[in-house]
Amino acid sequence: MALNFHQLHIFHTVAERGSFSAAAQSLHMTQPAVTMQVQSLEEYFGTKLLQRSTKRIELTEAGRALMPFAKSSIELIRDTDQAMSTFTKQLKGKLQLGSSLTIGEYILPRLLGPFGQEYPHISISMKVMNTAQIMEDILNHQLNFGLIEAPVNHPDMYMEAVMNDELVLVVHKDHPLAEVSETTLADALQYTFVLREQGSGTRLVMEDELRNKGFDPSAMKIVMELGSTGAVKSAVEAGLGISILSTSSVKHEMALGLIKTVKLTDARFHRQFYSIYLKSALLPISAVTFLTFLRERDLKQWL
Repeated sequence: MALNFHQLHIFHTVAERGSFSAAAQSLHMTQPAVTMQVQSLEEYFGTKLLQRSTKRIELTEAGRALMPFAKSSIELIRDTDQAMSTFTKQLKGKLQLGSSLTIGEYILPRLLGPFGQEYPHISISMKVMNTAQIMEDILNHQLNFGLIEAPVNHPDMYMEAVMNDELVLVVHKDHPLAEVSETTLADALQYTFVLREQGSGTRLVMEDELRNKGFDPSAMKIVMELGSTGAVKSAVEAGLGISILSTSSVKHEMALGLIKTVKLTDARFHRQFYSIYLKSALLPISAVTFLTFLRERDLKQWL
């Protein structure tokens, strides 16, 4: 019997998940099949790698020694897929991903066309929803991976920055600030704001920058909190308040002259967009190819 990557991947997943049943669910395998593969690996090395108990799987000394090598083999396969993804133009398959609001509504639609031209045989199914829903679907194996607007911490998730974005101050075309090309953060905060709801990626980035500049976000004059970027833009167009939104989300309204952007001289709202997926799962090559495509694009060229 030869050592193979598949067995190392299964062993690593069992150790990470803490049980054969959880690993089987993660790997879309039956529990007996997972057990058999781990036993075959133990037979190959001639030693026990896992201690079975009624509560949780524990690594033996040999198992602890094997873990970093198993992890390295998984990372090597991922790196190999990523390196070769740009050459696999004839890929076929379906890619299922989840995307948070700004990315799904204003950024990805402009990138899916060029991606489809390069990889015409990959079909993409995208769900636009909040970060919590994306994470839940990934954990339940309903999605390959997700794209989110703010970093998260989860022990079973791998997160990577894949794109950059910037938020800007947006005002109604007849607002007093529309008469100037730039202003200070303190001056802008004298006016009433219409914002995304608490917990949204856009709101978190704005609040973090305010705190970094010594301002208390709770002291803002907020007249309305809305659950979508489109609703916020409509409120700004109606003159209900000013806001801070992604540049990618206001291109159309700016071109029509409905709203204007004003540069802040003492604050910049930069953020990164992140991909997230299960640590224990190997992404299909179609997903690796799509993420590589995103990493290699300059968003300013497309948005």
